[in-house]
Amino acid sequence: MEYIYYLSNASLTLRVVERLLCVTQLPLEFITVIHQINGWIVKVKLHDSVTPQAQQNFSAFLNEIGTPYEPGIQVRMALWGLEMGQSAVDVMRRYQVAVVSHGKPDRREIEEFRQQFVMGLGYCPETLA
Repeated sequence: MEYIYYLSNASLTLRVVERLLCVTQLPLEFITVIHQINGWIVKVKLHDSVTPQAQQNFSAFLNEIGTPYEPGIQVRMALWGLEMGQSAVDVMRRYQVAVVSHGKPDRREIEEFRQQFVMGLGYCPETLA
């Protein structure tokens, strides 16, 4: 079971990560977080053993905070590369996307990315709020 969603800012992305860390009935395979200039793309892949009720609850949660996303070819290839075991650095170079996190949900990676990005810009864009 896979979910690919567009989220408008970092706070919503962190909510997804927190949800995955706290809800034990979601057998997570991996999460991928990609930052784009206009928002965030989050791909969540769950093991097939997820119950229909847990699946519905998680889907409802994602629909509340984001919108289902159909990635373009570049992002689709980046997501595929990460799933096939390519390193995040190689994927970022090859497909020109900002891979913030891939694998286990990790709040720190998103917060560090946000902090470094804001420091480099000198201000906080809306997508990093």
